[in-house]
Amino acid sequence: MKKLAHKIERVGLIANPDKPLCRSVLQTAARLISDGGRQVMADEASARMAHLKTGVVRDASALARQADLLLVFGGDGTMLRVARDVAGADTPILGINIGGLGFLTAVPSSQLQAALRMVWAGEFELESRHLICATGKAQGVNIDQVALNDFVIGRIAASRMIELEVRVDGLELTCYRCDGLIVSSPTGSTAYSLSAGGAVVCPNAEVLTITPICPHTLSNRSVVVSLDSRVQVKAISHRLEMTLTADGQVQTSLCVGDEITIGRSSRAVSLMHLAGSSFFATLRQKLNWSGSSLHL
Repeated sequence: MKKLAHKIERVGLIANPDKPLCRSVLQTAARLISDGGRQVMADEASARMAHLKTGVVRDASALARQADLLLVFGGDGTMLRVARDVAGADTPILGINIGGLGFLTAVPSSQLQAALRMVWAGEFELESRHLICATGKAQGVNIDQVALNDFVIGRIAASRMIELEVRVDGLELTCYRCDGLIVSSPTGSTAYSLSAGGAVVCPNAEVLTITPICPHTLSNRSVVVSLDSRVQVKAISHRLEMTLTADGQVQTSLCVGDEITIGRSSRAVSLMHLAGSSFFATLRQKLNWSGSSLHL
């Protein structure tokens, strides 16, 4: 990727304004980028938080159109928000982890200087991650949303289970009685789906995972279908408030009879990974996997 590294002249900074630790890391990043002969840019909120004066643009979407690389400071929640905001742009994103677990934030903030040296040297790879989309009607209003990790249909407050009729490409799968249902992308397999008993899926696998949350029937397990499938979920519970949630952040109220179709989005994001990193290494590190060593 050395040829691409030479094209990285403008670096955009986006931070989580709710994490005070981001301020000093952002200021350090701006200095390191300037020292590396690159132009520093930032969205308005991040620039205001870190008192940056140069290259200020309105928001993440505008920043992605002008920058050659986006550095996102925060946790996975910040990465998910930015991914939805810039979806469809070719600008690569490198996540800088500020606390938390951080599956999507590839670089600890303590290793920022070394990471930027690797970026300038072209020691990285780019990976395209497709988002998933949800379309349909919610309380009579057309919706069209995207998510990088998952969509969750769940109840609001009440302790009763909800009932959801699920079809895949028009064919009946089952009627779930459960606390909720997760439809996740490969990227989202290590998020809520994993906590609910879903499988870990490699990011380059072309699949969707359908995972019920606390199903009433013990035989209900995660179902894995093609990423090109259309998962149709119909709310059939009466007198219960339900929501559709994108990436745990964007909520839409649902009522009985509402039907949502979830599938592959036409939009994707480009994630940057530094040389020497891998999905499996991240799993071992983040999930504290351990076991006996292999001896051949």
